[in-house]
Amino acid sequence: MGNTDVTALGEVLIDFTQNGADAAGNPVLTANPGGAPGNVLAMLKKLGRSCSFIGKVGKDAFGDFLETTLQTAGIDTGNLVRDEKVHTTLAFVHTLEGGERSFSFYRDPGADMMLTKDEVDESLIKHSRIFHFGSLSLTDEPCREATAKAVRVAKEAGVPVSFDPNLRESLWSSPELAKEQIEWGLERCDILKISDNEAVFMTGERDPEKAAEKLIASHPGIKLMTLTLGEEGSVAFYAGKKIKVPAVEVKNPLEKTGAGDTFCACVLNGVLEHGLEGLEPETVEEILTFASAAASIVIQRKGALRSMPERKEIEDVLKICRGK
Repeated sequence: MGNTDVTALGEVLIDFTQNGADAAGNPVLTANPGGAPGNVLAMLKKLGRSCSFIGKVGKDAFGDFLETTLQTAGIDTGNLVRDEKVHTTLAFVHTLEGGERSFSFYRDPGADMMLTKDEVDESLIKHSRIFHFGSLSLTDEPCREATAKAVRVAKEAGVPVSFDPNLRESLWSSPELAKEQIEWGLERCDILKISDNEAVFMTGERDPEKAAEKLIASHPGIKLMTLTLGEEGSVAFYAGKKIKVPAVEVKNPLEKTGAGDTFCACVLNGVLEHGLEGLEPETVEEILTFASAAASIVIQRKGALRSMPERKEIEDVLKICRGK
C-alpha cells in the first residue's frame, strides 16, 4: 500500500471565534484555520503520520493563510486548488455555555464547494493507506461529484474509506438531502466516526447508542464504527462487539471546535498502527481511550487546526487517568 498514510478530501476554512471585546464593546474575532478534514490531518501529523489534503480555497488572503497553515503543519498541499473567482469559505463560531457551538457560514458559494472531479488526483488516493472525507463536500455540485470520484477510486484501489458525517444542518438545502447524502457515505465507508446527534438525526431513534446499533446493523460494510457521546464517553462497534469507554473529565471546557476531528484522527492512527482486521476488544478500548484523552485537551483550547496536542501531552493525560 501507499506512500501517504492518510489523504483527506473536503473543506479547509476560516473559523472566526469571539475573543473578548474592544474598548467600545465591539466583539473581537480571531481567525482560526479549521475545517474538519484539515483538522483530522493536523492531528495525524502530530502523531507522526504522512498526510495529503485535497480541496479548494480562494485566491485571496484567507486562501494564502490556509495554504501556509497546512504546509507549516507538514500536510502536503499538492492537491490544494486555488479558485480565481470564488472566495475562501468562512465560518463564524458562536460558543455557548459548556463549550457547545453554533455555526454561521459564509458559503454561497464558498471555494471548497467548487472542487471538480478533474481536480482530484487519483494517484494520490491510490497510494494512500486510508482515504477520509466528510459530508460538507456532499452538500453541492461540483464538489459532490468530486467526492464521489475520490471514494470510487479509493474503493477500487482497496484503500479503506473513513467517513465522518460532521453534520452542519444549515449548509443543506433540506434535512432530506442531508440524510440522503450521509446515507451515501455510510454505504461506502469502512471506518465511521459519528456523533450522538448525527446518529439520532439519521435514524430518528432518540437514544444515541440504540441509533448507532441500528446504523451498524443496516450497514454491514462498516468494519469499525465509533460513536462519540460527549461527556458520556464513546462507544466502538467492531466485529459484533460493543466497547464503551468513559470520557476524560474536563472541568472547564473552553470550546468543542475540533474535538470530534481530534478523536477521529486518533482512531485512524490506531487503525494505521493495528490494521482493521482481527482487532482484540482491548486494542479497540485502548484506541478509544487515547482518542478521548486527545479530545479532552483540544476542548480546553481555542481553535482547532493549530491547537492539536502533541503525543506526549496525550500520554500525560492518560497517566493521570490511570492514577500514575
